[in-house]
Amino acid sequence: MTARARDGGERDGLGGLRRAGGLSFLTLKRLSFTHSAIYLTLLVVWIVPGLHTFEFIFGMAHGLGWIAMCILMLAAVRARVVSFRLGVAVAVIGAVGPFVGSYEFVREQRRRVSALSHAGT
Repeated sequence: MTARARDGGERDGLGGLRRAGGLSFLTLKRLSFTHSAIYLTLLVVWIVPGLHTFEFIFGMAHGLGWIAMCILMLAAVRARVVSFRLGVAVAVIGAVGPFVGSYEFVREQRRRVSALSHAGT
């Protein structure tokens, strides 16, 4: 069950902000997994010789994607859509290994589901 917050976001039953200003946990999670897929592709084209054009393309996509994720995660942490730990995992560690951020999204989602199921009992 959700309730509208004064700031326009939705709050879940535990009082946690789930969505604010177009940022939702699910959207950020999908963007994180997309960034991880781009990074994985970058690693593959880096290993395969002769794919310098693709190295540049996916390198730029990874770099710009990381900058965008940093900005989005900063906004999401400030709006309490995601935890500080998740924001740090995506923004700080995400520059060299975005897989950690994707893993943290899965971990955070499991924690939220567990907390909601325990609150309902």
